[in-house]
Amino acid sequence: MRIVLAPDSFKGTATATEAARALADGWRSVRPGDDLLSLPMADGGEGTLDAVATARPGACVHEVPGCTGPDGRPVPGRYALLPDGTALVEFATTGGLPLLGERLAPLTATSRGTGETIAAALDAGASALTVGLGGSASTDGGAGLLSALGLRLLDRSGTPLPDGGGALAAAARADLGSLRPAPPGGVRLLTDVTNPLLGPAGAAAVYGPQKGAGAAEVARLERGLERYAELLGGDPRQPGAGAAGGTAYGLAAAWNARITPGAAAVADLLGLDAALDGADLVVTGEGRFDATSLLGKAVGEVLARARRAAVPVRVVAGGSTDARALTLLSLAGDPEDARRRAAHWLHRAGALLARSAGPAAG
Repeated sequence: MRIVLAPDSFKGTATATEAARALADGWRSVRPGDDLLSLPMADGGEGTLDAVATARPGACVHEVPGCTGPDGRPVPGRYALLPDGTALVEFATTGGLPLLGERLAPLTATSRGTGETIAAALDAGASALTVGLGGSASTDGGAGLLSALGLRLLDRSGTPLPDGGGALAAAARADLGSLRPAPPGGVRLLTDVTNPLLGPAGAAAVYGPQKGAGAAEVARLERGLERYAELLGGDPRQPGAGAAGGTAYGLAAAWNARITPGAAAVADLLGLDAALDGADLVVTGEGRFDATSLLGKAVGEVLARARRAAVPVRVVAGGSTDARALTLLSLAGDPEDARRRAAHWLHRAGALLARSAGPAAG
């Protein structure tokens, strides 16, 4: 049998690569002669860079030391340079919410580190750019990112604004004269959300509370993003503009970046359709499988493409509202054990799926 293992990450317990490895090891413990293809998935957020770098021959991952983390402390940046000259940058690497731990900073968190990573990739000769957006700690509209590339946001006295979405309302002028030009091959943004920049469905209102913003802080961030949009122009109503605290809007307005569904783009980068051709089964999964999994998430993309290719699918999840999914919770019998020993239970899930496929050949 030919089996494609294409899980997303099990957030907080196993990366997509770790999940695929554990499923594969479990499967091989029962059916060692089967042809297994591991294709860890992502949707543009955390894990996208590793998934693509692992699956694309010739991809080279570069470290960028000393980038600015969301709270201003230095963190290492990373980008992958693909053989066609495209640099892939993952926002969460330098701007992700987990980098703050319990020290959330809704008004001062910055996206600057991602801009520094992009600058390093362009300095290295990248001719196009793909940015995976998701998991951001900031709500600054990408102002920090663009500032690292030459944008100057000034107050009424001509003084540059400090980083963070809480400062944006004081912006009087946006000086793009020194902004670095976009790479000649263009900029593509990967996201799994469709929120606009502003309003009740926008970046501040919907995602600000997840980043530690109370009602007053959400209102302040909203005012700042409104002022920012007045200065930069572009289309703050575009679906997806609110991704990564409005970073999608900032890059679209300043660099004419294209906002695209992340899961579909990653599936194309990984060659999922070619992998499904001739497969007997595809196994996918994620930490929580429910109705939202079908709305722009990696697992939903795998299911849709497997359906078009007429390949049967099994879903493994940490927990699920769908009784057809095989869950780590049902195997472990205890939520804490399912999380703490996720790799063990993923191995067990792989073995169970292999047994259900029938006796091993030979």
